Amino acid sequence: MHRRGVGAGAIAKKKLAEAKYKERGTVLAEDQLAQMSKQLDMFKTNLEEFATSVFLFVAGKGFWSEMLGVGDFYYELGVQIIEVCLALKHRNGGLITLEELHQQVLKGRGKFAQDVSQDDLIRAIKKLKALGTGFGIIPVGGTYLIQSVPAELNMDHTVVLQLAEKNGYVTVSEIQASLKWETERARQVLEHLLKEGLAWLDLQAPGEAHYWLPALFTDLYSQEITAEEAREALP
Repeated sequence: MHRRGVGAGAIAKKKLAEAKYKERGTVLAEDQLAQMSKQLDMFKTNLEEFATSVFLFVAGKGFWSEMLGVGDFYYELGVQIIEVCLALKHRNGGLITLEELHQQVLKGRGKFAQDVSQDDLIRAIKKLKALGTGFGIIPVGGTYLIQSVPAELNMDHTVVLQLAEKNGYVTVSEIQASLKWETERARQVLEHLLKEGLAWLDLQAPGEAHYWLPALFTDLYSQEITAEEAREALP
């Protein structure tokens, strides 16, 4: 897909956002340490769930072929998806954009392996979901978030995730203004995302507390300026 060109102002804005993200990351890391002890029991539970998933894959390709009706390609892809999600869970809490998952899977397969599309990933994830491993697909804007932990997410949580897509974070007042919710409803949703490890609380943000969604803000602010964008910004 052709990328739309950006001007010098847009590049400067992106660079400023990256710098702000790095600065905010330090603050968030401190807050995250304070929350880790509360999340330890949840992590153990999730680890047990993934151990069960891995056991199913160790059972062999025959299981996938007989029970799920897929061949070697989707068996191997399913294993890769679980490996990527496990490796990144400490960073994103168990939510990852479909685009980032796609990039990570391609990186792990090497240039000589059979190509994998995002549609292939979605099909494999649906098969994983059938195993009861906690995997799910959440529509967010024009893309998807892949859930890889057995967290209870209802429509309220999904709507807030969609609202956070633009900036990578959301606030109580933003939810109230955009969704016309009562304060308590907004707080309950955000507290649940914190409890499940899917959001980080930033109490030092200006104005009011920011609830950052790691899966979203890392995807927004970690992108590099491409050579094409740099050339188009030249006078």
